[in-house]
Amino acid sequence: MLTKDTRIISLGYNGPPAGTNNCDEEWPETGCPRDSKGGCSLALHAEQNAILYAAKNNVDMVGSTIYVTLSPCLACAKVLFSLGIKKVIYRDSYAAYKKIPNDEGLDFLTKFGVAVQRFEGS
Repeated sequence: MLTKDTRIISLGYNGPPAGTNNCDEEWPETGCPRDSKGGCSLALHAEQNAILYAAKNNVDMVGSTIYVTLSPCLACAKVLFSLGIKKVIYRDSYAAYKKIPNDEGLDFLTKFGVAVQRFEGS
């Protein structure tokens, strides 16, 4: 979810791009084909879907805050920084979820001055 000035400006979810099918619809028996890293070949990260929806609707994202379930991956972190997103609030570690050594996305954001905060509530 992207917010700005206490208002929701866009929502996003992990899933396929708008106008395509969910994996369980197109490949109900086997699931979707996997990419080279073993991930869903159709899926976009929640950050990507939120950004694309905002861009499609000419919403200014500069100075906004994004709330995400998993901390951003490095690719999403680069996009968030490039768009001028000022704060990222996340619940769980992407690194822990993917079983990788560190949260590269959070490291990138922190290095370049984007505020990051782990949500500790329920």
